[in-house]
Amino acid sequence: MKGNMNIYYDEEGDYLEISVRNTGQTYGEEVGDDITLIKNEETDEIIGIGILNFKKRTRSLSDIKLNLPFEINFSALKI
Repeated sequence: MKGNMNIYYDEEGDYLEISVRNTGQTYGEEVGDDITLIKNEETDEIIGIGILNFKKRTRSLSDIKLNLPFEINFSALKI
């Protein structure tokens, strides 16, 4: 997946969304407590993640650590 990373945070709703590529229609697939994978409707490719109750999951917004429901392999990235 290649593209700009978009980060959106709704403080009132305490919702964080991180996505790459905002092309076409998307849908969410809940994969855990307040965790939603955002997928491209046509290809089912995962293009992002949404986290409800985000602040409750962190001690400090300057030290963010999340337990994601999937594995990321940065060594496979090509620049």
